[in-house]
Amino acid sequence: MTLILDYAFPIAAAMLLVVFYAGLPALQNCRLPSASPERGGRGLDALWILLLTCLYAAAAFHDLGDTDGPQSFVPMAGESAVFSLEERPAEIMLYTGVGMGGYRIEVSENGTDYDSLTEDFNQDHVAVLKWHSLPVEAGEESGPCFVRIACSYGDPWLGEVVFRDKDGVRLDMGSSVHALADEQRLVPNAYSIDNSTYFDEIYHARTAWEHLNGIWPYEISHPPLGKILMGIGIRLFGMTPFGWRFSGTLCGVLMLPVMYLFLKKLFGGRAVPVLGTIVLASDFMHFVQTRIATIDSYGVFFILLMYYFLYIWLAEDRLWALALSGVSFGLGAASKWICLYAGAGLGVLWALHWVRRFALAGEEKVFPQFAKNAALCVLFFVLVPGTIYYLSYLPYGAAQHVRPFTREYTDLVWSNQVYMFTYHSQLVATHPYASRWYEWMLNIRPILYYMESGPYGERIRISAFLNPALCWGGLLALFVLLYTAIGRRDGKAGFLLLGFLAQLLPWVFIDRLTFAYHYFPCSVFLVLALGYVFSLMRDGRRRWLWYAGGFALGSVVLFGLFYPELSAHMVDAAFADRVLRWLPTWPLVRLFL
Repeated sequence: MTLILDYAFPIAAAMLLVVFYAGLPALQNCRLPSASPERGGRGLDALWILLLTCLYAAAAFHDLGDTDGPQSFVPMAGESAVFSLEERPAEIMLYTGVGMGGYRIEVSENGTDYDSLTEDFNQDHVAVLKWHSLPVEAGEESGPCFVRIACSYGDPWLGEVVFRDKDGVRLDMGSSVHALADEQRLVPNAYSIDNSTYFDEIYHARTAWEHLNGIWPYEISHPPLGKILMGIGIRLFGMTPFGWRFSGTLCGVLMLPVMYLFLKKLFGGRAVPVLGTIVLASDFMHFVQTRIATIDSYGVFFILLMYYFLYIWLAEDRLWALALSGVSFGLGAASKWICLYAGAGLGVLWALHWVRRFALAGEEKVFPQFAKNAALCVLFFVLVPGTIYYLSYLPYGAAQHVRPFTREYTDLVWSNQVYMFTYHSQLVATHPYASRWYEWMLNIRPILYYMESGPYGERIRISAFLNPALCWGGLLALFVLLYTAIGRRDGKAGFLLLGFLAQLLPWVFIDRLTFAYHYFPCSVFLVLALGYVFSLMRDGRRRWLWYAGGFALGSVVLFGLFYPELSAHMVDAAFADRVLRWLPTWPLVRLFL
């Protein structure tokens, strides 16, 4: 009985999935999905796209982060700043910039003889772009004083310094460095993800800022384009949490119209694209991963685009679509190497297409078309992506004062490729939320990005994992694809299955540290696989909308239930452990209390 109670929610989900898949027609002789047109034309499709995209955008951009924050940063290497106050502070708030180093924090009554005021502050790589609270021990002295913050080692940048009294009231002060005291109104009550970086934002947000300011980047373990795109948001909204998260969130929003059009192209109609897009919009991983300032959003967005355009070429022989698939591949590869896996999948699909053409029509008729197409692919899948990738290193060149298309610039690009390959292939590390590929497929081990415990048994946190409806329902949909691809020789099923496997199989052979978010690129193919199942039901069941619509509604209900877990909203910890912790392997709040 205890075991049943522990797994009550997964068991209930499994039972509902059984009910859902009972709506499938007999696979051995059902009508395979087709892209039949539907009444109403493009106008209704545009309205649905606009409605779904706007609704999701409202949720995605809500509480994304502060739009105000310190914008002026001071390089402190070998420097110091002196602040004059009317009384001894009880707390010091520091907003750190980029760079690493340490500070001595000292106090003086006369501005000449200084003693330590608090422990030295270490600005390591984890501490960047965050508010830090340093409590000060009460002293016997009272009255005016001087506080000196001096760099003791390294090359740290500092954004703002604020002093407070024992009641938390900000103290007026004079500063020898104006830029460290020019944005006092922006000081928050305490650190939070609304005003500071969290998780891997400490790498990518700072690198985006470094690219914008011509500084050699700290994070060089991924190609630069993702951080360049992140910099667009920073240009628009400043070096604020909203600014460094904006571009990735926008990519997450734009995935919805692309998914709608993809489903429309694959299966036609209107209900299947609408329901499939709703499933994507209510996925946990999609929501969380596109709202954090890391580079995964860009990679997955371009993966979706490259397969969408490739399918248009396969289905309609549109050369412009093949060219755009190659351009999307180049943009994706310059953002994150996971797109190379997707590119390999594109290559397999392209080769199978021509093998089939040769088998049906013969070598003499097909070879001239093949040769021309292969030449086009060399242009748009090798030369254009290579150029995009090469030019994405312009911020590196600017930091080193070298121009593109020179020997120095080319050496710089090549040396980074060697470094990235060595780094990722030889990475040895452990993490409490690490997981393997087979755990991703079953939602066994989410990754916890942020955790905060409240004083009355509440908790705030952000976890990244798939919506159970998508994860487990999509996994079953893959078996449907496998059956129809092999047993019925359905090309659409094979196309989607190969896309999924191209993103998953490389991780099977990788033994380095991996996390649940590495499954993010696979999730879009799970949505497409469910769209395939919806289409089978549409063509084989009179009341198919009860099944497919119920699935989409269930996905939305789960998103609403887990929303606090995905968006750092406060929730009762006891409730969360009872209702939101479906598996014993999911993070347990009591570990942190």
